Amino acid sequence: MTSRGLAVLCVLVAGLGQVGSSSQAGREDLNPVVLYPWRQRSSGGLSRVKRDWIIPPIRVLENSKQVPENLVQIKSDKIFTGEVIYKLEGPGVDQDPKDLFEIDDKTGWIRSMIPLDREKNRSFTLKAFALSPSGERLENPSTIEIVVLDQNDNRPNFSQKEFSGSVSEFSVPGTSVMSVTATDADDPTTDNAILSYSIIGQESIPPLRINKTMFGINNETGAIYTRDVGLDWEVADMSGMGLISLANAVIHVTDINNNPPQFAPDLYTMSAVENKVDFVIGWVNATDNDEPGTGNWETKYTIAKGNPSRNFAIRTDPVTNEGILSVVKALDYETQEVYTLTLTVENVNPLSIKAPKDPVSSATVVVTVVNENEAPRFNKDPIEIVVLESVDPGTLLASNIAYDPDNAKLKYDILRDPEGWLIINHETGEIAARKPFDVRSPHVKNNIYNAVIRVTDTDAGGISTTASLVITLRETNDFFPQLFPQMGTVCSESGRETSGLFLSAVDEDLPPHAEPFTFQLQDINVSANWTIIQVNETHAVLRPLVELEIGEYAVTVLVTDSGTPSLGAYAQVNVTVCLCGKDGECKTEAAAIFGTRVGVSFIALLVIMASIALLLCKGKQPLRKDYPDNLPSPSYPRKPPADPTDIEDFINDVRERIPSWTWPIVSQLK
Repeated sequence: MTSRGLAVLCVLVAGLGQVGSSSQAGREDLNPVVLYPWRQRSSGGLSRVKRDWIIPPIRVLENSKQVPENLVQIKSDKIFTGEVIYKLEGPGVDQDPKDLFEIDDKTGWIRSMIPLDREKNRSFTLKAFALSPSGERLENPSTIEIVVLDQNDNRPNFSQKEFSGSVSEFSVPGTSVMSVTATDADDPTTDNAILSYSIIGQESIPPLRINKTMFGINNETGAIYTRDVGLDWEVADMSGMGLISLANAVIHVTDINNNPPQFAPDLYTMSAVENKVDFVIGWVNATDNDEPGTGNWETKYTIAKGNPSRNFAIRTDPVTNEGILSVVKALDYETQEVYTLTLTVENVNPLSIKAPKDPVSSATVVVTVVNENEAPRFNKDPIEIVVLESVDPGTLLASNIAYDPDNAKLKYDILRDPEGWLIINHETGEIAARKPFDVRSPHVKNNIYNAVIRVTDTDAGGISTTASLVITLRETNDFFPQLFPQMGTVCSESGRETSGLFLSAVDEDLPPHAEPFTFQLQDINVSANWTIIQVNETHAVLRPLVELEIGEYAVTVLVTDSGTPSLGAYAQVNVTVCLCGKDGECKTEAAAIFGTRVGVSFIALLVIMASIALLLCKGKQPLRKDYPDNLPSPSYPRKPPADPTDIEDFINDVRERIPSWTWPIVSQLK
C-alpha cells in the first residue's frame, strides 16, 4: 500500500440507568425523623446513652433542589426537665466548607442549606450539643455523621480527546492495535461509574480504501483489535445506559516492506576522465512502491561486479532515492579504457516474508575512460642513493628514474644542488658525481644530502614533475690522527704515580673512522726506558720506566685510528726530565745547576768557591775595577745541604751572597 492512514471518530456514551425521585418521603425512608442521640431503648426502658455508642449515619442525596431541606431532628431527654438549646459544630457548619448545614437551636432540626456534591464532599462529621439557657452542657457532645449519596451526574471522560495508534498492513484478525481509557467521577461502587466502550463509526482516509468493519473494541477494557481496518468507537457508563462522551482516534496502517526496488532503466552509459578523483560521473534510478520516506522505500546500491580495484563508489541520494556513481580512485586510460559495472539495489529494511520472491534487481553501467595528457612519473619518490663521500668524479649514481604514461620524450634537470656535486644527462636522466662529496658540508645533515630533480615531457603543454634525491653519504677514512701535546715535562723519579705526560689524539674524520685510538712506542731503545699507558679511547700517559737523568729526551709515538682501513701517524714528543718537588712540579733553578747528566761539575764548584773567597778577602772592595763600590758585605754562605731536595734553597742563599756578575756563569753551568 502506497498510502497508509485511518481516522476513526469515537462517541462515548454514559447514561443514568435509575432515575428516581428526590422527595422528602424518600429521604424519610433513609433516616429517622427524630433522633435521640443521648438515649437508647433497652428492656428496662429509657436510659442514658453510653459514651462510646455510635449513632447510625444520616444519608442525604446529592444535588437536591429543595433547599433549605430538613434532614433530621435531634432531641435531649432534658427537655422534660427544662428548656434546652441545641448547637451544631464541625465541617459544613462553622468549619470549611462553611454554611452547608445549620440547626434550629430550639427545635433541634438539622437542615441542609445548599445542594450537596458528593464528588466534592462524600461525608460530614459534626458535633451536636444540648445546652441550658445559661450555656451549661446538659449532655456530653454527640457525633452526627452525614453521608452524601451519589447520583449519576458525571459524564465519563476520555483521558485524551484524540488517540493515535498504528497497525501493520496485512495484520491477521485479532491483532492488538491500541487501548483507549476513560474515567468517571461518580461513585465507583455504583453503576453510575461503570464504563462500556463501543465503536460507533469507522472511516478510512483516503475514503473507500478499506472495509468498514476492520476494527473491533473490547467494551470493558477499551482494547482495540483488528477485524479488517477502520476506527471509531463508543464508550458509556451505567453499563451502556447512562451518560455519554465522545472522542476521536486515528489508527495508522503502517507499511511493510513487501515491494522490492526495481531499476528503471537497467542499462546506462557514462564517461570518466582519467587521473581525476572524487567526482560524479552519473545517476541511476530505481523505483519502490512502499511508503516514501521510510526504510521500506529507501534504497541502497551496490557495485557487484567490474570494480576489482575499487575505482568506483555509489551512494544513495536521500531525497530522490537515486544512486550517485563516482570515481574515488584515479583511472588510467593507458591501463584500461572501458569498465563494465554491474549494480544491484535493495531496501534499507529487509523484505517482508509476504513480499514476492523475485531476484534482486540489477543494472549495467558502461564507463568509458577519457584520455588526457599526463605528467611524467618518477619510478621512486624520493630517489634514494647511498655512496661513499670520496666518490670519484663521473661515477654513475642513478639511472632510469622516470617514465611518461603517454610515451612522450622527456627532459631532465637538476632544480636544487647547493654544493654543485651532481650532473645529470638531460635526455636519459642519468645522474653522476661531478666531484667528491664532503660529509662536513653545512648542507649535509645526519650524513644526508638533499637535491631536487625535475622531469618534463616535450609534448604540447610541457607538463613536469619533481622528485627528491636523497643521498646518504658513507664517510671514508681520509685524515690521519694527530697527537697533542708534542712537548712537556716529567719528573725523573720513576716511582712517582703522578709522573708522566698526558697525551691526546684527534681526528678530523667522524666515527667510525676516528676513535678509539691506539698509542704505541716504536723505538726499541726508547721502550726500554719509557712506556705509554692507554687511559681511554682518546688519551694516554707517557711515563718513564726507570729513573732518568735530568735533561731533554725525544720520544716517538705512533697513534692509529679505528677506520677501515686504519690510518696511523708518527709524532715526536720532546720530553724534559726534571727534578720535582713534593708537589710533583719541576724545580727549575735546581735543574739548571744540578740537572746535568754528570751532576755539578768540578769547575763550577771552583768558580763558586773562588767567588766566595774573593768576597772574604776583599770585604767591601769591588772584585773588578769596573764594578761599583757599594756591593753588600760578604758573609759566609751556609754549608751546602746533603739532601738534594733542599738544593734550590741552597742556591738561592748563594746567589744572595756572591757578586752579581757571577750569576750568568752559575745559571749556564751544565
